[in-house]
Amino acid sequence: MNSKNATGTGSGRLLIRDGIRHNYPDVLTQAALDALEVLAGFNRERQRIMRARIERRGARFRDGRRIGFLDPAAVIPRTALTVQQAREGKFDGSQIPHDLQRQWVQGTGPATRPRSTVEAGIRNVAYALLSGADGWMFDGEDALGQVDSMSFDNQRNLMIAFERKEPFLRVAENVAAEMNAWARGFFRREIIPDWKKQLDFTTRIFRPRGLHLDDRHVRDRDGSGFSASIVDAALYVVNTHRTLRGEGRSVILYLPKIQTAEEAALWNDILSALEQHVGLPAGTVKAYVLVEQLEACYQLMEIRAALGRRFVGFNTGRWDYINSVADAMAWDKGFHNPNIDAVTMKYGYMRIYEDRVRRAVNTPDRNGNFALWQGGMQPNIPVGSEKGIAIGMRRALAGGENEQKAGASGKWVAHWKMVHIVRPIWEKAGAANQLGRTFPPLTYGQQDADGLVLLEPAPRTVRGARDLLSIALQYGNAFGRGFQAAALKPADYFGNDDELYLMEDMATGEIRVSILWEWLHKQARFTADDAESGVKAGDPFTLAFFDRLMEEEYAKLRKAGNKDVHEDSKQTTLPIARAIVERCVKNPVKAPWCIDLLNLNLNNHDLGRARERIEAYFAAFDRDGSRLTDNPDFAAS
Repeated sequence: MNSKNATGTGSGRLLIRDGIRHNYPDVLTQAALDALEVLAGFNRERQRIMRARIERRGARFRDGRRIGFLDPAAVIPRTALTVQQAREGKFDGSQIPHDLQRQWVQGTGPATRPRSTVEAGIRNVAYALLSGADGWMFDGEDALGQVDSMSFDNQRNLMIAFERKEPFLRVAENVAAEMNAWARGFFRREIIPDWKKQLDFTTRIFRPRGLHLDDRHVRDRDGSGFSASIVDAALYVVNTHRTLRGEGRSVILYLPKIQTAEEAALWNDILSALEQHVGLPAGTVKAYVLVEQLEACYQLMEIRAALGRRFVGFNTGRWDYINSVADAMAWDKGFHNPNIDAVTMKYGYMRIYEDRVRRAVNTPDRNGNFALWQGGMQPNIPVGSEKGIAIGMRRALAGGENEQKAGASGKWVAHWKMVHIVRPIWEKAGAANQLGRTFPPLTYGQQDADGLVLLEPAPRTVRGARDLLSIALQYGNAFGRGFQAAALKPADYFGNDDELYLMEDMATGEIRVSILWEWLHKQARFTADDAESGVKAGDPFTLAFFDRLMEEEYAKLRKAGNKDVHEDSKQTTLPIARAIVERCVKNPVKAPWCIDLLNLNLNNHDLGRARERIEAYFAAFDRDGSRLTDNPDFAAS
């Protein structure tokens, strides 16, 4: 989190990028700025804890050490609880608020679009609140683009929509008509009988960015990076809590990328200070935790206890979790993931992960409170051929049915069109949730630890490698254009409507690069012959073969039509995406986050400048493990 000297508008302990306060006076109100000032002191603690993350990661690489369970006698940092007390439920948890009792389907997506007007961007909020989803997580993280000042556009649109100010109501009426027109064709019925009434249905939830990310528009007065988590959470809570609570709604966050109970406890302290500052009763801000990190799965009860009375549930997000396992095991030359599509929730370490999460939420606290388990993402979109949609929807329903039977109280979808497709799974079951289902208590032995990194036989093919690389390149390109969530599919399926596009976000971009790095540097071996390339079963994934695939897959994207690869990206963001993927995959030491390189090159279309930034990043990381996470264009208006 190193930094150059920064210029910008001063605000006490903070620097704000030139022009931002002028352009967003409704978001960066005096109340919001005061809250950021109050929370500014937590930034140093956040930086210390993030350095500790990198040091633990480096020690695992250096010493060949697996992640393990905590010492039961240890005290959870920033709390008075021991690990053993947390595991036994000897803490005060949260009752589930009324508007989270039934969350059969939660949708996810941002509240704006790249470089859009309020009227165009706020359509995203209309789709969300008219979708019929029980909850919608308005994303400030993996699915929200960060070009220009999209993070503030996101906040502004939520304020306008929640307060039902224009142009939101006019936009919502038009969007409802469009959604009904689609539903008449797909379901042979309308899905929104009364659009104004429908706007009241969905529980509002917000996801701030993770602790590992710096904000692009706010810095510490000393010029060092300032926490994107603090900026996102403070602006959302300060600007929406009166509207939400005035309507009898809860203030709810989804906390991403948490790796340890100490990080959860830091979040709890930040939110407690924010509540105190704005005059909210302690525990008002409720929090789900996305179990996206392998290390977190060794500390589930400890994380729950650290968040105490604000914790409401865990979410099992597949893509980020697979990436975290690959990253945590990058030092182990014998750990080779199979093709990404083989790593389902029934696969080896994923099956164990899901089981531990459901056992953790169904362990009561000392007051008998349980927590929710929300199933992971359904990335399918029902757009394509009749055959393709039928296959994709069968897959979506099967995944939802598996999670419901396993004990989940609901699941995520990445597109509003999926809400009414998967909702009947839970409607048929009937129960509002599955709180308190009986499962065996969590145990903490060596077999439990080993299970969390359990590999099972599965294909590793040239087709799998091509798909990894094609999506990695396309995702990097989409990110550079501001589409941090994008509908993508491998280039070989362009024009084939039987193969559906999947909604991809930053998590899916990360995992593609991670597995390519793993296969290359560990010389993972293919499990099947490939006639087209001449690869035989047992052949290793070599640097020469990676270079060959890069040339071939990149050429396909260069030749693709505008529908799949925008023409104006082929000389701008696409070459930069290639440079980032190539450098990340080839570097001998695996970078912790591909998003670091993408963030460094937002709003940059110059390949030479991009290469300089990429090399500076790896020089710093290879030297001492530091990450360059500041916005290099901070001073620009």
